[in-house]
Amino acid sequence: MQAIIIGATGATGKELLERLLKDEHIAHVTALVRRSLNLQHPKLQAEIVDFDQPQQWQALVKGDVAFSCMGTTLKAAGSKEAQYKVDYEYQYAFAEAARQNDIPAFVLISAGMADPKSLVFYSRMKGKLEKAIEALHFKSLVIFRPGLLSRPGTDRKGEKISEGLLNFFNKLGLFKNMAPLKVNKLAELMLRYAQQAPDDTHIIEPGRILQEIAEQ
Repeated sequence: MQAIIIGATGATGKELLERLLKDEHIAHVTALVRRSLNLQHPKLQAEIVDFDQPQQWQALVKGDVAFSCMGTTLKAAGSKEAQYKVDYEYQYAFAEAARQNDIPAFVLISAGMADPKSLVFYSRMKGKLEKAIEALHFKSLVIFRPGLLSRPGTDRKGEKISEGLLNFFNKLGLFKNMAPLKVNKLAELMLRYAQQAPDDTHIIEPGRILQEIAEQ
């Protein structure tokens, strides 16, 4: 298989890229990035691109499966407009290029509360992205809706507090379907689904993600 990925510098994307490069069933990996990966591997083709200029990189979007792991926070982006550009526009342009170039399988990291009708900006944005990519009609589309992601060495105070609270409630038997999810486990599940490439659209909710990881 030949894979292409965006978001390879993020927490989950790094874990996924590592597994793609190690997997004997993956012959080649193209990573579209905004800055250097500082990584070399015989199977890796890293391309530094300007995501604001899709016409310059669309031809690179080729392979058997495309992974979209890109995302940012409102704090890091600086404004809702800037976050929307990264979390919606860049990812949709990538998906559109993948569909135009006949990539049969697409794997997307969304969010646990994604809903195009949500009153919450982030959830609404993620929901709209899901619907837009669904409308491209990939042969295989897998959308992961993880809950809170547990990122090693995170400096996000909100994530640390939320993870601590969820772990506390989980020990009491509460909110089991929203337990913190380690990014390496999500990456493993994404790769497994990509190798199976199930037909049609599959939305994997937080509880099911945790269940399938537990059964691995």
